[in-house]
Amino acid sequence: MQTHEIRKRFTDHFVKAGHTQVPSASLVLNDPNQLFVIAGMVPFVPFFLGQQTPPYDRATSIQKCVRTLDIEEVGITTRHNTFFQMAGNFSFGDYFKRDAIRFAWSLLTNPVEDGGFGMDPERLWSTVYLDDDEARDLWLEVGQVPERIQRRGMKDNYWSMGIPGPAGPCSEIFYDRGPEYGAPGGPEADEDRYIEIWNLVFMQNERGQGGGKENFEILGELPKKNIDTGMGVERVAFLLQGVDNVYDTDLLRPVIDRAQELTGQRYNAGDAEHDRLFRVIADHTRTAVMLIQDGVNPGNDGRGYVLRRLLRRVVRSARLLGATGETMGDFVDTVISTMTPSYPELADDAQRIRTVATGEEQAFLKTLEQGTTLFGNAVDATKSSGKTVLSGDDAFTLHDTYGFPIDLTLEMAAEAGLQVDEEGFRGLMAEQRQRAKDDANSRKSALADLSVFREFLDRGPTEFTGFDELVSDAQVLGLVKDGVRVPVVHQGDDVEIVLDRSPLYAEAGGQLSDIGTITTAAGAQIVVTDVQRVAKTLWRHQGTVASGEVSEGDTVTVAADAGHRHGSTQGHSGTHLVHAALRQVLGPNAVQAGSLNKPGYLRFDFRWSGGLNDDQRADIERVTNEAVQADYAVHTDVTDLETAKRRGAMALFGENYGDQVRVVEIGGPFSMELCGGTHVASSGLVGPVTVLGESSVGSGVRRVEAYVGLDSQKYLAKEHALVSALSSSLKVPSEEVPARVESLVTRLKDAEKELEKLRAQAALSALAELASSPERVGAVRLVAAKAPQGVTAGELRGLVTQLKGRLGAEPAVIALFAVDGDKVPFVVAANDAAQDLGVKAGDVVKAAAPSVGGRGGGKADMAQGAGSDASGVDGALTAVRAEVARTVGA
Repeated sequence: MQTHEIRKRFTDHFVKAGHTQVPSASLVLNDPNQLFVIAGMVPFVPFFLGQQTPPYDRATSIQKCVRTLDIEEVGITTRHNTFFQMAGNFSFGDYFKRDAIRFAWSLLTNPVEDGGFGMDPERLWSTVYLDDDEARDLWLEVGQVPERIQRRGMKDNYWSMGIPGPAGPCSEIFYDRGPEYGAPGGPEADEDRYIEIWNLVFMQNERGQGGGKENFEILGELPKKNIDTGMGVERVAFLLQGVDNVYDTDLLRPVIDRAQELTGQRYNAGDAEHDRLFRVIADHTRTAVMLIQDGVNPGNDGRGYVLRRLLRRVVRSARLLGATGETMGDFVDTVISTMTPSYPELADDAQRIRTVATGEEQAFLKTLEQGTTLFGNAVDATKSSGKTVLSGDDAFTLHDTYGFPIDLTLEMAAEAGLQVDEEGFRGLMAEQRQRAKDDANSRKSALADLSVFREFLDRGPTEFTGFDELVSDAQVLGLVKDGVRVPVVHQGDDVEIVLDRSPLYAEAGGQLSDIGTITTAAGAQIVVTDVQRVAKTLWRHQGTVASGEVSEGDTVTVAADAGHRHGSTQGHSGTHLVHAALRQVLGPNAVQAGSLNKPGYLRFDFRWSGGLNDDQRADIERVTNEAVQADYAVHTDVTDLETAKRRGAMALFGENYGDQVRVVEIGGPFSMELCGGTHVASSGLVGPVTVLGESSVGSGVRRVEAYVGLDSQKYLAKEHALVSALSSSLKVPSEEVPARVESLVTRLKDAEKELEKLRAQAALSALAELASSPERVGAVRLVAAKAPQGVTAGELRGLVTQLKGRLGAEPAVIALFAVDGDKVPFVVAANDAAQDLGVKAGDVVKAAAPSVGGRGGGKADMAQGAGSDASGVDGALTAVRAEVARTVGA
């Protein structure tokens, strides 16, 4: 039975039993605590915690999940996957244990021709919590036999979210694969032979504080009992397909087969390491494809770093198996082919997914080539010194200079029989982050406690009137101050206000919120500075009481700032025009990856590999302004999602849309997108659009920034004034200014090169005297000096190389330090004869670096570093002499 058929049977089974089919949520949730959805019940958590009222009593879903805490374990065994599908059925105060058990048992055991999975009941085992006699009796009721029911403790059969809240016993269903897979005795005896396929959680208790799976108190029973179940689709698939594990199923084996073709190696041919690499390729490629589909792009932190790590492990695994060319495109194509029956959207997005993945492969292959050589040198140096731990300095240099991720260094070091000084590496990374003063601002609504808004959410959504008017009458439903609901607020109070209706736009879809005022009949006024959404439906107005007092229940007049709103609509409609222009100039693969629009300004991120040339940027600006000049009418309507897609409306990848969507159409076929934002009435009202620039914001993602309307005109006026001033100063017509400036820049660069040449000659001349009479340290001739003033870091290496040549074949070491602004660069070289005596330039650099507050490293013949304390140069020179003397025994 193919996996997509398993999914269909599961869904049909529960829909027939009265469940609402809920589509899988995106793998990426707007939750700063979770990188990805890690369990099937995650999208339903607000219902289970009582933060929101579910719109249905029973539901079923097949949720995409990703767990990446133990990426290194993938492939070692055949049981672990980073991406998996969790099929679940849920009851919110409706049915409980009896139906949950009955639904699961009937689907598993009903004949295939009747829509079931046709499993042999004699192969199914059930576990229950120690004292859950009710569940045991219900299993017997559906036909399970007593000898295949086992009682287990809290660790195995009691569920909670790890925090105070809903909890309860669970009952698990296991499948017996037979004596060839392990010992008899049920799950208690062997969980390799007996594979867990379904977990039924009975949420009936409330738990208290405590840690771990067992160390907490059960406080009592919940007023409403819920059901949360999860069936592992991949596990059921390999059982029903008659194969040993998930890697041999219809979803992953095709990727392994393609990897065999591309590498020339064979899977399951007796080489455990090769088998591991094949499984890494299959698992990680599938996970990467699903993450890219949901809007994740490779990056250096968070979700982007996880994706980058997965893709790079695929590339390296293919290389270790013998692949010589690029392989990612083939792997991605295979995954899309196998997963499309379950996820049709993959076919529509195939080219973009392929572009992102192959772009990361190409970038990493360059990194791998450069960094592997340095890594090999570091390993050789570590082993030759009798050490078993690669230094934190080496790991940091690999990361900082060559982009080698620490996990790759750890993996390669383990393969070479070495450990890595992770603590030292982390310390250097922490220092770097501190020096760079990385932005550590938390997300705007990071861990907001939504429970105070529960009653308002239950009442229904805020009615947004702002599409039709800027001023509306409304009623104050609630006031929240410092996270607590209050009956009244006074002048000077910072407050959050919930209204039954509002013309103020709440931030969403890249459009910043409106600002405005809320005024009572008595004249009290709240100045609103921000509007955010709770659960997408409730408007949370944030502001300060400017005068008087406002009470819950007051009738108020809510007014949006007209100028601010007009600027926002210009920016948002301008974003749509730029998006359409990008697709017209670059093609259909230039799709949106994010946006920000506010009065007078827009920022648009799109998926594209490589920068745009001048002609493309000019064409994008031209096409956008032609649409402004055409003054296209802007039409909006609400329809169902499938109808909107059939009409050609663009949707944002990774965004979850409801059944009903709003379509914004500008100029008929010119632009049609799903959008809930506010817009101008016609494109001419956007005003002139001036593209400020285009840049990279991550792997495969570019950014266009532009001014619109009056801000665009002001920018152009400044540019005109600047060109006029240059024209006057250079005494040439304005159209000749670029050529004249280019000519002056060329002459300036030539003069700078000549100056650098003269300075280098002067420096070499000054240093030549030192080379003619070097100091002696044992058998080594040593030139250790501070370079003449004016020598830059870029010139230092060339000077050292020339001095090294002048000293001939006898043992010689050269160490030069320069003061270049607020930095102290230094370079050390040791010729072959000095190296034969044991002197290594890298060791000398590491000995001298602390004196100038720096670090460095390199090879035995040449090494370099940099510091920031010029007062320590004399001490560094002394350290150089001491290190050379120590090495040669002088």
